[in-house]
Amino acid sequence: MKVDFQYSTDFYAANSPTLSHTCLHLLCTAGEGSFVFNEKPYRITKNDLVVIPMPNKLEVLKAGADLLVEWFAADYKFLQALLPSNNYSIGGSISLNQNPVISLTAAQADCIREDFQRLCSRMGEHHLMFYCELMGSLCLTLIYDIFEAHARRDTTEPHTDRAGYIVKQLMDLLSTGISRTEREVAYYANRIGVSPKYLSETVRRMTGHNVTSYINRHTIPILKEYLADERLSLSQIADRMNFNSLSYFSRYCTKHLGISPGKYRQSLQPKYFEV
Repeated sequence: MKVDFQYSTDFYAANSPTLSHTCLHLLCTAGEGSFVFNEKPYRITKNDLVVIPMPNKLEVLKAGADLLVEWFAADYKFLQALLPSNNYSIGGSISLNQNPVISLTAAQADCIREDFQRLCSRMGEHHLMFYCELMGSLCLTLIYDIFEAHARRDTTEPHTDRAGYIVKQLMDLLSTGISRTEREVAYYANRIGVSPKYLSETVRRMTGHNVTSYINRHTIPILKEYLADERLSLSQIADRMNFNSLSYFSRYCTKHLGISPGKYRQSLQPKYFEV
């Protein structure tokens, strides 16, 4: 699997079209600059971290004469696949869509910068057999360092507006594991008491992602857990997860896991090497 990683110190390259499939992590190391995201202006100064999925949404970038930045971008789907569903990443991604700037302490900024440097030093080693796994482990270190800083930002208060309440209701429903059997947007809209269109538009506006993507993020770990249980046949799993047919179940697996359910099971088998 080819995964794209990019590193730069060029502030104006941060919204390049080549980054449209990535998640951008930009650290301001000196000076100040500004940008527009989701039609809102933001200013950054030293030790500010910016986290934006699909950074082509960035507009009106302006750099002060003394602005210095470092940024690392990685394939967005690759990063998402690293994380479990019931993770701070879900609530955190909603918060970051509303405000992508995290003010770090000097120590936190040094930590993030060290993460960037480790990633930068290894990102060219494509010849390694376990390159993706290596880069994944380094990316996870970066992600959890960001979580630590972001969780301390004052974003834990519940939304009082209707849109925020609706998104929270959806996340609360998904956290129960109900997506094991319910994967239609209409089901969640009905439970929340809104139309499917309104739910879809609200979630997209608040988070930058569609409802189905959140449903799948909660469903895939359940699917993997079932496939790892050799006591269950594929037909039994399809039945437990309320798929209409085994063929539909197989197509769903192939779409979201990249391989058929049978091949996924084979990939879980221990590999023996001759000595």
